[in-house]
Amino acid sequence: MKRRFWLVGVLVALLWATPARADTGVIVRTTGGLPALQILCVLPATCTVVGGLDGTLGQVFLVTTPLPLQTFLGLLNGLTGFVDAEINQVLNLVDLNNLVPTSISPTLLSDRTAVPYPANSTNTAWNSYVNQPASSIVGVQNAQKTFHVTGTGIVADIDTGVDPNHPVLQPVLVPGDGYDFTRNQPGGSELNDLPPTFPTPTPCTTATCPAPAQVNQSSVAVLDQSSVAVLDGNSQYAAFGHGTMVMGIIHLVAPTAQLMPLKAFHSDGTASLSDILRAIYYGVQNGANVINMSFDMKTSSAELQSALDYANQHSVICAASAGNDGVQETVYPAALQNDVMGVASTSDQDTRSSFSNYGSAIVWVAAPGEEIVSTYPFDTYAAGWGTSFSAPFVSGAGALLHNLQTGINESGAATATANAVPLDPSLGLNHGRLDLVMTLGSLGGTPDYGVSTSPATATINAGQQANFTVSAAPAHGFDQTVTWSCSVAPPGPNCAVSPSSVRLDGSNPATATVTLTTMARGSAPPLALPRKGPPLEIWWVLAALFACLAVLASCSLGRASRWRPGLVAAAGALAVSIWAYSCGGYGNSPPGAPTLSSVGLNPTSVTGGSPSTGTITLSGPAASGASVYLSSSASAVTVPASVTVAAGASSANFTVNTTSVTASAVVTITGSYGGASKTASLTVAPSQAASILSSLALNPSSVTGGAQTSTGTATLSGPAPTGGAQVMLSSDNVAASVPTSVTIAAGTSSATFTVSTSAVTASTPVTISASYAGVTKTASLAVVPSGTTAGTYTLTITGTSGNLSHATTVQVTVN
Repeated sequence: MKRRFWLVGVLVALLWATPARADTGVIVRTTGGLPALQILCVLPATCTVVGGLDGTLGQVFLVTTPLPLQTFLGLLNGLTGFVDAEINQVLNLVDLNNLVPTSISPTLLSDRTAVPYPANSTNTAWNSYVNQPASSIVGVQNAQKTFHVTGTGIVADIDTGVDPNHPVLQPVLVPGDGYDFTRNQPGGSELNDLPPTFPTPTPCTTATCPAPAQVNQSSVAVLDQSSVAVLDGNSQYAAFGHGTMVMGIIHLVAPTAQLMPLKAFHSDGTASLSDILRAIYYGVQNGANVINMSFDMKTSSAELQSALDYANQHSVICAASAGNDGVQETVYPAALQNDVMGVASTSDQDTRSSFSNYGSAIVWVAAPGEEIVSTYPFDTYAAGWGTSFSAPFVSGAGALLHNLQTGINESGAATATANAVPLDPSLGLNHGRLDLVMTLGSLGGTPDYGVSTSPATATINAGQQANFTVSAAPAHGFDQTVTWSCSVAPPGPNCAVSPSSVRLDGSNPATATVTLTTMARGSAPPLALPRKGPPLEIWWVLAALFACLAVLASCSLGRASRWRPGLVAAAGALAVSIWAYSCGGYGNSPPGAPTLSSVGLNPTSVTGGSPSTGTITLSGPAASGASVYLSSSASAVTVPASVTVAAGASSANFTVNTTSVTASAVVTITGSYGGASKTASLTVAPSQAASILSSLALNPSSVTGGAQTSTGTATLSGPAPTGGAQVMLSSDNVAASVPTSVTIAAGTSSATFTVSTSAVTASTPVTISASYAGVTKTASLAVVPSGTTAGTYTLTITGTSGNLSHATTVQVTVN
C-alpha cells in the first residue's frame, strides 16, 4: 500500500510538470459507492466526481480526469469494489442519410381541420395528424375501437425534450414535465435551448400559414417564415423539435397514456452517454412503464446494457430506433434484444425505407417512418423521416398493451408485437411491420384484468408496517369480483389486504391497501401464571390443614404451650389417614369409587415391531387420579407398569410396543385396579417384507417460537400395512413439541403432523425423531426468537376471480 501511494505521489508530481489538457469523462461502477471514489479523487490532479448516474442505487458515477485513460484505469484497479469503467461517449441524434426528400407531397400537412382527439373529448388536433396514412397502416383507430383501449401508464422519451405548452401534449404530460439532464433541473422543455430573442411564431389559419418548409435535417414544419429562417440550416438547431415530434407519435397511438420527457439531448442533436444512463434510471425509478429511445450508437456500452437490464427487471417495455445508415450493421441499444425492441422504418407501401438499417440482429419489428406527421413546438405540426419516428409507434403499442395487461413486461410486449404483417424476408425486417390489432389480439380478446402494486419496494425497521396499493385494472369489459390474497417469503412478517375483494366495473381500475406487519425483535414474553387451577380435593385440604396444626404444635413443645404431645400425635395421625384415604386408601378403592370397566386395544392385530394403542376405561370419573397396573403375557409385547386415569376422567391411553416374531402369537394384556382385573388380546403377526421408515421432513425448518408451527412429514419406503403404521414421535427440547405418534393410513406411504413451538429468547436447535419398526429418522428445526428477522422479503399479492388468477410482487427490506 505504501508503495502504491508513493507511485501516486510521483504521478501527481509529473502531472504538475505537464501542460494542462482537457479532462476525460469516465463512467465508473463500484460497489464501494461514492466514498471509495472520493478517497481516490481527493488526490490533486487525479479526478473529480461529477455525480451519480443510477439514481438511488449509488453504484455508477461520472468522474473527470486529466490523466490518460489507461493511467486512470490503473489507479481504479486499486479501489476496493471497483467493477468497471468506460469512456463517457458523445452521441449524435442527427443522421445525415435521412434528409427530407426534394419532392414533398403537396397535400402533406395541408388538412388543418380541427378534429376531436382523443375521440369523444374536447381536445382537438389537425386532421393531417390524426388521420394520416401511417395511423391507418398500423391500425391505430381500429385497435383502439376493437379493444376499447387508448393507453395507460407512463411512456418516457429520452430525447431533446418537449414543448410543454403544445395544446395536444400539455394535458398528458406528467406533473413537473419530466427532467432536463442537460441542465440538471426539473422540466424537460426543449424551448430552453432557444435564445430569449427567438421570434415565437404566431398561430396561423389555413389562409395565412405558409407552405411547409424544411427546418432541419429530418423534418419539415409549418412555421412563421422568421422562425424557419432561424432554424433552417443552423446546426445549433439541427435536432430542435425532435422530442416534441416523437412524443406526438406516442400520443397518436396511445392518447390517454402519460408522457414523461427526459431531455438528454441538446438542440444540436448531441448527448453524452452519462445523461442517457441517468435518464434510463430516472424513468424506471419514477414509474415509467415504457421507455422510447429514438437514437442509436455504434459503440457498445456495458453500462448502457446494465441500465436496460435494470429496466427489464422492473418490467419496463423499451423500444429503440434501428438507425438511418441504410445498411446492415449493429447499433445500440437496438442490438440489446433481451431488453429492447429495435424498430426499422417502412414506407406506406410496406417496403423498407432506403435510409433504414436492417438485419435480425437489430430489428425486432418495423413501422412507418416516412412523412410521419406529428406535433412540433409553437402549437404547430411537422412531418419527419427516419427510424426515430418509427420507434414511437412501438412505444405507443406498449402503452396499449399495458392497458390490456397491466403486468406485461418487455418479453411479453416483444412476443405480442411479433404478431405483425409479414414482409419480404429479403428486407431483413425480422417479424414484419407493426399491426396494432394483431398485436393486441395476441393477448386474447376475452374479459380479463391485470394487477399491479405501488411502490415496488420498501425499507422498514422490524416492528414497523409497510403499506402498498394493489390495483386491478379491467380489460375487455371485465366486471367481476377480484378477491385478494397475499403471502410472504421467507415466512416471518404477516400481510393482509383491505378490502379483501373489489368489484370491477369493466373500465376503471379498483384498488386496495396491502399491509405488511413485522414484529420488533426482543426477548420472549414472560410465562403467565394461570388465573385458576383445578379444584383441590377436600381430602387434600383437610390433610394440609391438620399437617399444619401438627407442625405448629411440635414447634411449640419447647415453650410453655397449651398443646400437649398427645394432641399433636393425634393431629398428625389424622392428617396421614386423610391423605391415605384421598389417594385411594392402601391399594383398594374407597367405598363408592369407580371400578375398572374394560381394557381395549386398537388395532387388535399388528405386525411385529409395530405398536398398538391400549385404552383403560373406568366405570366412572376418577376422584383424584387412579393408577391401573398393566401386564403382558408374553415378552413379544411390552406395556408400561401402570397408567394413570386423571382426576375427573374415566379413561386413559397407553402404548403397546411389540417386537418382531417368527409366527403369529396371541398375547393377553391385563389391567388391574381396586381388586378388579380386565384383559384384552393382541395378535402379533410376523412381518412380510414390511415397509420401513425412509424419511422425516419438516417444513419450514425455521420458525418463530410461540408464533409459528412447522409441518412434519413421516414417509415409509412403501405402503403401510393393514391397520396402518403408527410412527412414534419425540422432541429433544421443550421449545418444540410433537404428538406421541402419527398413524400412516393403510395403503399410503406418508402422514403429516404439527410441530408446536414455545417462545424462546435465543435461537434454539431442536431435533425431532420418528421411529417405526426399529428404524429411527431425525430432522432439525430452528426455533428463533419472536420478531421479524432482518433481510429482504418478497410479498406476493394475488387477485383471483373464478378460474383467473394474476399475481404481482414487491420487495421489502427489513432492517
